[in-house]
Amino acid sequence: MNKFSDADIFSSGAEGKLQWVKVSLAIFFLALVILVNLLASCTVTFKKTAPPPKKEASFPMTVIDDLGRVVTISEKPTRIVSLAPSNTEILFALGLGDMVVAVSDYSDYPPEAKEKPVIAVYPTPNMEQLIDLTPSLILAAEIQTEDIIAQLEERGFTVFVLVPQTLGEVLESIIVVGEITGKEEEASRLVAEMQTRIKAVTDKTNSLPQDQRPRVFYIAWHDPLMAPGSGTFQDELIRKAGGTNIARDLTGWAIIALEVVVQANPEVMIASVSYATGEDLSFQFIKEELRLSNTDARRNNQIYGIDEDLISRPGPRIVEALELLAKMLHPEIFGVAN
Repeated sequence: MNKFSDADIFSSGAEGKLQWVKVSLAIFFLALVILVNLLASCTVTFKKTAPPPKKEASFPMTVIDDLGRVVTISEKPTRIVSLAPSNTEILFALGLGDMVVAVSDYSDYPPEAKEKPVIAVYPTPNMEQLIDLTPSLILAAEIQTEDIIAQLEERGFTVFVLVPQTLGEVLESIIVVGEITGKEEEASRLVAEMQTRIKAVTDKTNSLPQDQRPRVFYIAWHDPLMAPGSGTFQDELIRKAGGTNIARDLTGWAIIALEVVVQANPEVMIASVSYATGEDLSFQFIKEELRLSNTDARRNNQIYGIDEDLISRPGPRIVEALELLAKMLHPEIFGVAN
């Protein structure tokens, strides 16, 4: 083995520099050999990182409902009563069908909901029936007045009220129902899917200029003639679908004069149809009323019926209503509506 003296290493001139490079390389390779031997002598075991545990809802839970009431959910609900069809649809969409012990009148979707006992909700829910059912949670809605809510609470029931007024609030309702029932993940997935479908529509309609947004008359009822104004789901859905609601200057559900409709000259007319009862009187009205015969909608046969349950229930299927409206208003973009 060669040995280098200080004089050899630090000798001057080209020969000294060459020796310095050789020594540096020798030291580098020696260190590399030592490191490789050390690594070879070690047994390294890699362990898979376990996925984080599923977050469980923590009870008791205090939340604020849509009436601004502070509600305490003492334990994870196992027996739920729905007092509105939209609430029923949310519960089943979150996989809570087995927990639902009773539903309101007209809770006909999904089909499994029709197999549940029915609680009449107008003018007040059947208190004796509710007591027999011993629900751990009652999911109420706008139809239940504050007096009725107070009566339910006086009997020891836990009542949470949903009153969403916009599409965004429908999504929020689904999230909060997921939270108070221990179905947060299911609610998040459902809302994400709904948001994706909404975006698929609005990405194509948001940029439409006003002259490409057809004038829409949505008729809720024909006698008296009623249309949804601003602050309603229908108005928001028409706008997001790329149309202009001719009743947008009205507020809420409002009576509208037929002369106003004729003057607005709608390019598309849409009526609520109850497929559950087969009632289509409003649809027949916009199809046959003589005073509407000169509207663009009638001349171009742009008249449609839509399931009132889809477009009026603030639940998961509201997105389906948006997609149908988009097809009605813009078949050139979204295809022809069924």
